[in-house]
Amino acid sequence: MEGVTDWAMRDLLTQLGGIDQCVTEFLRVTDHLHSDEVFYKNCPELLTGSRTRSGTPVFIQLLGGKVDPLVANAVRAVELGALGVDLNFGCPAKTVNRHDGGAALLQYTDRIYNIVSAVRKAVPLTTPVTAKIRLGFDNPNACLENAKAVEAAGADWLTVHCRTKTDGYKPPAYWEWIAKIKEVSNIRLVTNGEIWSVQDFKKCHAQAQTEDYMIGRAALRDPFLFKKIKDSLNETPSTYDDIKVLLPRFFESSSNYVSAPFAVARTKGWLKQLAHTAPEFNILFDELKVITKPIEFEQRISSL
Repeated sequence: MEGVTDWAMRDLLTQLGGIDQCVTEFLRVTDHLHSDEVFYKNCPELLTGSRTRSGTPVFIQLLGGKVDPLVANAVRAVELGALGVDLNFGCPAKTVNRHDGGAALLQYTDRIYNIVSAVRKAVPLTTPVTAKIRLGFDNPNACLENAKAVEAAGADWLTVHCRTKTDGYKPPAYWEWIAKIKEVSNIRLVTNGEIWSVQDFKKCHAQAQTEDYMIGRAALRDPFLFKKIKDSLNETPSTYDDIKVLLPRFFESSSNYVSAPFAVARTKGWLKQLAHTAPEFNILFDELKVITKPIEFEQRISSL
């Protein structure tokens, strides 16, 4: 979700309801300690108690392959107020994997253990340390040993994206592996992958039977999905705003967060995702993608 779920999007989504917790976009860790400015840019919520303006807790997500730099950055994140540290072993991006990060680590159970264990020991026990994996790099069986290693290292919970790195984002997600992980590990699990609708959630829950679920890309196509799921569980009838009314709010937040030109680019990016959901958004995207002046862009979306 790099370049997608920044402060402005987290702020908007959590205002709509249904979200219990967020993680930041990953902060890439190579061989040095990031400056405080980098942490605040990655997670402006550090200035508000590591929570969004609606009160949703936000964990800082770190990605890298070297133990000592990850430990140093985890410690600093907590010193700055992070409510938790999430370790990313799931990103399938080729550039990230070539530089020894993300899903590349799924091939080395011992390294996953060493990283999680060292971070867990370095931050206060009251601060959750969590991890995210895929089923494996190219072999889904790897998730069994990797999950056991994450548990043994002391992580508070483990999010499992139910595909391998080589699967990428190609459907389906293999939710049935959650049950197999439960057979070898008692760690708290969070199920992730291919939850695009309330119906998808119910199918996933029927197989995974976990208490927690993570949603990523689908949040961009239906920002009310979290609330719809909660409402379905509570059997609460609800109405939901037209997504188009959210566009000016998102544009304004993104402008304040960075700049008006940035807001134009980010809003276009969101519209491109929304275009997958309905023809009207595809038409709107085609119209707006050629507008470059922020004033003209804002005027058009404000007139929707």
